[in-house]
Amino acid sequence: MIIETGPQEILHVEPWGPHAFRVRSAPHAIRHDLPGALTTPPAGARPQQRGSTMVNGRITAEAEAGRLRFFHTETGRELLADKQPYVWHQGPRVHAPLGDGGYRIEQHFRAYDDERIYGLGQHQHGLLDQKGCVLDLVQRNTTTTIPFLFSSRGYGLLWNNPAMGRVELAHDATRWVADSAHQIDYWITAGESPAQIMASYADATGHAPLIPDWAAGFWQSKLRYRTQAELLAVARRHKELGLPLSAIVADYFHWERMGDWSFDPEFWPDPQAMVKELDQLGVKLVVSVWPTVEADSDNYPEMRAAGHLVSSVEGGLLTQDWPAKGRGESFVPSAYYDATVPDARRKLWRELREHYFDLGVEAFWLDACEPDLTPRRAEQALYGAGPGRQVGNMYGHYHARGLHDGLTEAGVARPLSLVRSCWAGSQRYGVALWSGDIRPTWDALATQVRTGLNVALSGIPWWNSDIGGFHGGDPSSEEYRELMIRWFQFGTFCPIMRLHGVREPSGPFTAGQTGADNEVWSYGERAYQIFREHLFLRERLKPYLMRLAEAAHERGEPVLRPLLFDFPGDERAWAVDDQFMLGPDLLVAPVLAPAAAGRSVYLPQGTRWVELATGDVYDSGTIEAATPLERIPVFVREGSDCLL
Repeated sequence: MIIETGPQEILHVEPWGPHAFRVRSAPHAIRHDLPGALTTPPAGARPQQRGSTMVNGRITAEAEAGRLRFFHTETGRELLADKQPYVWHQGPRVHAPLGDGGYRIEQHFRAYDDERIYGLGQHQHGLLDQKGCVLDLVQRNTTTTIPFLFSSRGYGLLWNNPAMGRVELAHDATRWVADSAHQIDYWITAGESPAQIMASYADATGHAPLIPDWAAGFWQSKLRYRTQAELLAVARRHKELGLPLSAIVADYFHWERMGDWSFDPEFWPDPQAMVKELDQLGVKLVVSVWPTVEADSDNYPEMRAAGHLVSSVEGGLLTQDWPAKGRGESFVPSAYYDATVPDARRKLWRELREHYFDLGVEAFWLDACEPDLTPRRAEQALYGAGPGRQVGNMYGHYHARGLHDGLTEAGVARPLSLVRSCWAGSQRYGVALWSGDIRPTWDALATQVRTGLNVALSGIPWWNSDIGGFHGGDPSSEEYRELMIRWFQFGTFCPIMRLHGVREPSGPFTAGQTGADNEVWSYGERAYQIFREHLFLRERLKPYLMRLAEAAHERGEPVLRPLLFDFPGDERAWAVDDQFMLGPDLLVAPVLAPAAAGRSVYLPQGTRWVELATGDVYDSGTIEAATPLERIPVFVREGSDCLL
């Protein structure tokens, strides 16, 4: 370990895995009890140290007068270095006291003109390369902070701090900022390839479990099936039409009150019989879970007394207004269960086990799990693990952990939760992230492609978007039907394929809200025939997807990924942001604009490509591919058996 102690800080640099270092810096003493993604160092490190230089496999660290530099061991090429401080500047690391025991902290790195930066979670800015961006480190609906970046310079860096803040990827410096924290803590690894970097990251933060086989199929959902009869009718019709269906979702307000975590018997009179019938149809039921608790809920008094609800720094409980059944269009204050408290997580699991799991439900949809708060209220949160400004970005991570632990203890070998928020390392808890409540537009569709690719390089292998977008879309509109078809085609090749949204006409946002029909037969005969073909194509893909699941589990490989992952030696592949690979063998070029008769497709170097629809074989290079409404361009690496 390299240790430097000065009048303003103590600095530790230690091996953390075979090709990585963990760096911690504090004004007084390094703390080891702070929440984060790094728990136990991966085995296999064989560091060699001489003075203030340490070699650890592919990466070398050098400390000189408080300034750190990291090199590629074999070539000596600089990967990343602290920024040389300006005159009278405090240095590359800043700890500014806030007067409450915390610090506003900053870490300044050099910037590099040739660097491309990927990862960093889920953002809706529509960019793949995020060099030049300023990204808030916060959790919001459609925004998921995962502070791990993947660099074209051959390193990956995790900012191991769940505090609210930002990262500035400027052309003169990269600066990480935490608004309130106790110390700087980051992890850096080096790799000869993207696969090596992602494997090291998985070793350090956790490997995703294998997803269950059913999750690789088609998920049907809408806002919302109001009754048991409505939901069963959709599942039955799928089977009557001979259409594949793996899962169907019971959305929010299937309960009587927020915080009941059970079916409302008025509208769901026999959920056990419903689950049994769905099982006989080969369909899994996925149940929505919100972290909110109304004062009228049966669970509120116990959770209030036990300290299982989130407090406010201003006193009392943290609440936000949400719709409630029986209140018309009025909203009522709801509290939040404290997912950072182990006993609160166990209490939630006991409720979910009694009212869902014991009926046969094994899959849960953790909706609004940022948690869904206004920015001001998010900063006012006081969790068991600490103030919201310091630990709030980990709420969804802890929430998913509670479900994972409960399901595992109950004997589920391959747990899976659909989530709207997560953090670094959440992949270890079997999360499938989706991109939140996005608009039903062509721009939103194009953005999801780049969003999904950055999620993939953030260590989360299972991702999807609401097919068709969430906020609206008229099934009777020919213009919207075209968008839905193209989105469905894109979704066919996403890690998770899920149809969802609130279609027009829909009512106001109330406990009784529902939207227009959102099934594959709701968009006219031509669309239905296209959807039908793609459902069967998805079925053909399932064995290949399960092979990809094994690679994600064992080596941390993303399922959906940018071309650069499989073709890092092809310079052009690093700039392609409107195509993707599904595993190593399928190249997908979604249609992202209306009335498109064709589109340009780049086929990477090093192999030949077979067009799925025509069987035509192409060498690497740019081609013009036809895009009739019935299909998008998909190419198979020559010799692959991924669709046999």
